[in-house]
Amino acid sequence: MAGFYVVVDDLEDWAPYFPSRDVISFEQYMALPEDAGKGRTRVINCCRNSRALGRGYYCSLLAEARGHNVIPSVQVMNDLRRKSLWSLELEGVEAALDKLALAEGDVREQIDVKIFFGESDVPQLGALARQLFDRFPIPLLEVRLKRERGWHIQRIRQGALRDLKGEEQDIFAQALDRFSNRIWRKPRARKQYRYDMAMLVNPKEKLPPSDRTAIARFVRAGKRLGINVQLIGKQDYQRLAEYDALFIRETTSIDHHTYRFARKAEAEGLVVMDDPTSILRCTNKVYLADLLRTHRVPTPKTQILSDSSAQTLESVIAELGLPVVLKIPDGSFSRGVIKVETAEALPQALKQLRQNSSLVLAQEFMYTDYDWRIGVLNNKPLYACRYFMVQDHWQIYRHEGGNEPDSGGFDTPATWEVPRKVLDVALKAARLIGDGFYGVDIKQSGDRVVVIEVNDNPSIDSDVEDLQLGGALYHEIMAEFLRRMELKRQMPA
Repeated sequence: MAGFYVVVDDLEDWAPYFPSRDVISFEQYMALPEDAGKGRTRVINCCRNSRALGRGYYCSLLAEARGHNVIPSVQVMNDLRRKSLWSLELEGVEAALDKLALAEGDVREQIDVKIFFGESDVPQLGALARQLFDRFPIPLLEVRLKRERGWHIQRIRQGALRDLKGEEQDIFAQALDRFSNRIWRKPRARKQYRYDMAMLVNPKEKLPPSDRTAIARFVRAGKRLGINVQLIGKQDYQRLAEYDALFIRETTSIDHHTYRFARKAEAEGLVVMDDPTSILRCTNKVYLADLLRTHRVPTPKTQILSDSSAQTLESVIAELGLPVVLKIPDGSFSRGVIKVETAEALPQALKQLRQNSSLVLAQEFMYTDYDWRIGVLNNKPLYACRYFMVQDHWQIYRHEGGNEPDSGGFDTPATWEVPRKVLDVALKAARLIGDGFYGVDIKQSGDRVVVIEVNDNPSIDSDVEDLQLGGALYHEIMAEFLRRMELKRQMPA
């Protein structure tokens, strides 16, 4: 049975609020019987002293030892004690501060603001409050903003419940009520399923890994296997502890919420695809190129460039020839890729890409009518697809301005129709990444077979990748999730 507790130092700290059976003191939490944590137990730690060896610290430490899902975690508490640690989490947040618009005529150089479960009473700071709560999930955060050639965060610390006065107490109570209703309470429908899966999607993404029809087919396949699949978005970060598995169906990147979701889900003990290690290994083409080279997986001839000196340019032309393909490390769907036809165009193309990345990949150009994509699940081939180049173009996607990208045709042969050499190279490359769900892109020219890249988040679109297997493709992927969830359930606590 699921439990929910708000833990305070002393019940007197809760005197300004409505009484609740969910609110208990630190001593009462310590004295909970062992079976109190056998269901999913959520703990909101509102104890005052979060310093090492203080009550707040011990409350979260005990909660984690008991297998309870607690905010704040011990890691977050530790991170907030040192600016060198919490400042690492501010990338993207600090950039948003540049757009901070305060009241007209406000000449303050410093602002102190309180954030209650990701909410602020200052309307202009709503987006900032949500972003900070995503990174530092704490009931009450105190943030100091400083203006020095623009706004930046000077200090972040955990606030104390007993220090709230008047209107602040009302804001806290309302934010707690909204948070507990939105995050912790379970939908009734979930009781009929054996497992619960969160599927991370972004309906506004232009080129998502799965279209709406494919997403619906995943949901149906899960239902048949006793898995309740719920679609979540980036705003549902704190809900992850409710689930048994996370399936990411949004384009992944290291500097992105998809990676944070994967890391948190793994830390919570969920079955995760894409797992954070796979995201790390696949999304950076520099790492992937070196990994494949080290393990003797055939790839196009490749150089990793860190400068645009005359010597470097000469080496590229001598080793790789012309035309040559330049790539940024984290591009996707043919973006961040330039084909350079002449020696004169090479310096400018390299300069253009190095504006966004200190390293650039240069690869020999291999024209083929199509690229193979071999879908691999748990080190076994799942499906095969051939993506043909856009007419009068050298890639399977053509991006022009802000228009929708053009794409070439495709066909989906059975895996047994794929040349053995293509399958073998695909499986060898996938094994270097892990045992998850991957799409290995391969070029074949005569007897030569080379790996272009390994995708940690391969496309599954309706009537494309599923054209050969139909509903069986979705069933196989969800059945693998089920197998892994069953294994986790059988593991001793």
